[in-house]
Amino acid sequence: MLRLYRFAEERSALKEQLSRSVTYDATVQLAVEDILQQVRQNGDSAVLDYTERFQGVRLTGMLVSPDAIQEAYRQADPAFLAVLEEAYGNIVRFHQHEVEKSFFYEADGGVLLGQRITPMEKALLYVPGGQASYPSSVLMNAAPAKVAGVKHIFMTTPCDAAGAVNPNILAAAAVAGISSVYKLGGAQAIAAFAYGTETIPKVDIITGPGNKYVALAKKQVFGHVSIDSIAGPSEVVIIADESANPEFIVLDLFAQAEHDPDASAVLITHSESLAAAVMECAEARLPGMLRSDIIASSLEHNGAIVLVGSLEEACAVSDMIAPEHLELHVEHPWEILPDIHHAGAIFMGGYSCETVGDYFAGPNHTLPTNGTARFFSPLSVRDFVKHTSIISYSKKQMHRCGEKIAAFADREGLQAHAEAVRARLRAL
Repeated sequence: MLRLYRFAEERSALKEQLSRSVTYDATVQLAVEDILQQVRQNGDSAVLDYTERFQGVRLTGMLVSPDAIQEAYRQADPAFLAVLEEAYGNIVRFHQHEVEKSFFYEADGGVLLGQRITPMEKALLYVPGGQASYPSSVLMNAAPAKVAGVKHIFMTTPCDAAGAVNPNILAAAAVAGISSVYKLGGAQAIAAFAYGTETIPKVDIITGPGNKYVALAKKQVFGHVSIDSIAGPSEVVIIADESANPEFIVLDLFAQAEHDPDASAVLITHSESLAAAVMECAEARLPGMLRSDIIASSLEHNGAIVLVGSLEEACAVSDMIAPEHLELHVEHPWEILPDIHHAGAIFMGGYSCETVGDYFAGPNHTLPTNGTARFFSPLSVRDFVKHTSIISYSKKQMHRCGEKIAAFADREGLQAHAEAVRARLRAL
């Protein structure tokens, strides 16, 4: 199930096992391109046709009624609602610390320079649906958009064959204050909000995870709208020493593996005894897991236990992977934190399991995957705002610097640029 690698001896084999890249076969690409083109050309009718084809229902209305959202909230288990509300409060509080302020400063010669922060006007939050429901995705996407001050926030999620949306998702939407909820999923939903239709608004940004059709559609419409990232299968790396609890490690590996056969779960340790205990515990616990087949497939094809020579080498191997989630099951996690450079989220110590980040702690669970933590960041308030430069140049400074600026333009062969400055110099 979990193969053991000795990093010093099996680097090439390990890299091949853990190779992660976002690729799509030609059939998927052609299907998504056709959906985008049809929705762009035919609007609502194409959206309704694809919804009937893929979701099994001919919708008479694409919006969930506000009454249905409130009814889902009223009918929800009060204990579950309390958890949703507390989690949402935690997530909002975290994102409030990300808020940036506009700034201005006075430079030489009466020049005023600055940067203005303004929220995007319209955002779409995509929430996966179908066989499973993810109310946590509602909270994680809504909180930074709300904190950023986005004026119009829309949400879309696939409905079932009866045209109904999962009530847990609607209850989470009510908790987050989202009132515009659409019953659409798949690439057709991405296309509708990227281009706009007769009844669906064109938005400025689309966020949220989805299947390979959704991910590829987001990639294709980038430029027409902003997107958060291209989400791939989930992944976790655990760095552990001899102080770690093997059962904690096994269940945290399983927690990632149960998402998807393509999910990745990796333990890196310098303790041979811990590695053996983890393998033994995994074999014992697997038969009792409800999603044991998925877990077994994931661990066989994308999992590993990596034996290294030291914690420093463990950090280097983790950086090579650049995982979405990184757990530090070590006695002194803060001591090795400076040696880690690439991870979407880092969980410090044995009791900071990835599950608390998925649902409750506060930091966003929408994280970079497939090694993109080397250059991408978690979903944040920054994704929902724009930064606009402000320049107020004075006559005095134009007189002082104008010829230098014009000469710079001359060097680039841009005559009109230079003359625009010299005309002002002549006026002075």
